[in-house]
Amino acid sequence: MSALLPEGFTALEAFVEKWSVSGTAARAARRGESTQAEREAFYAAARDLLTPALAQLDSKPLPALDAAEKRLLDMMLSLAHVALAVEGLGDDEPRHATMREHMRITRSPAGI
Repeated sequence: MSALLPEGFTALEAFVEKWSVSGTAARAARRGESTQAEREAFYAAARDLLTPALAQLDSKPLPALDAAEKRLLDMMLSLAHVALAVEGLGDDEPRHATMREHMRITRSPAGI
C-alpha cells in the first residue's frame, strides 16, 4: 500500500479523508459543514507543515504531482479555507457559514 501523503507529513494522515478535498467549491462546503473542533484540530496539525508542504509542492509542476502529493496539495488548499475560519472569524464562523450557503462558487483560478 502506498503512503497517503509524502514522507514528512504523516502527522496529517488522520485528516486526509476529511480535508483532502478537490475543488474550491467542495473545500468551501467542507469548511461550512465541519465543526469548530474539526477545523481547529486540522488547523493545529497542519499550520506548521504549510511551509514544508509548499516547498515540496513547488518543486515540480502540478501535472507531475503523484497521488500522495495531490492529496497534500488539496489539504493545504483546504487549510487556506480553515485558516480563515480559525484565525479570522473565530466564533463568528457559524454566522458567516449561513451567508456562504448563498454564494455559489462556479470556478476558481487554475481550476484547483
